[in-house]
Amino acid sequence: MSPFLARLREKVGTDLLMLPSVTGFVFDDAGRMLLARHGDVGLWAAPGGGVDPDERPEAAVLRELREELGVEIEVLGLVGVYGGPEFRTVYPNGHEVGYVITGYGCRLAPGSPAPRPDGVEINDCRWVAEEELSGLDTTAWTPGVLPLAYAWWREHAG
Repeated sequence: MSPFLARLREKVGTDLLMLPSVTGFVFDDAGRMLLARHGDVGLWAAPGGGVDPDERPEAAVLRELREELGVEIEVLGLVGVYGGPEFRTVYPNGHEVGYVITGYGCRLAPGSPAPRPDGVEINDCRWVAEEELSGLDTTAWTPGVLPLAYAWWREHAG
């Protein structure tokens, strides 16, 4: 949790907060997407996180993927902005959050190390083909959004 969010939580407790966030739809040359299993909830989703005060969303996605998976990425374009009831979650500590997620189409930057989970926020990661999604235990928003990201990649990758 960022210091900003920690201070905010001191004031509002576990009440619902609407938070801007980002996610990186990182693809490899085979069209597989990098997914991460989030340690706090044990569910698979595209990696990402919160946007800090005064941080540009594109800078946030670069920072989040570096922090969580140790990778450097290139942002290729905006896939979409998403929100709604399926983007609301209650964490094990009782904190309720509604996310508005800006999703970027990305690839690993040349020379980037292979993804490796930080062991704190992320405890596993893997490259996933679209047809493999249904076999994963994912966040509520993943089934509605990831097919859009795969379609974006097919349209923009060539």
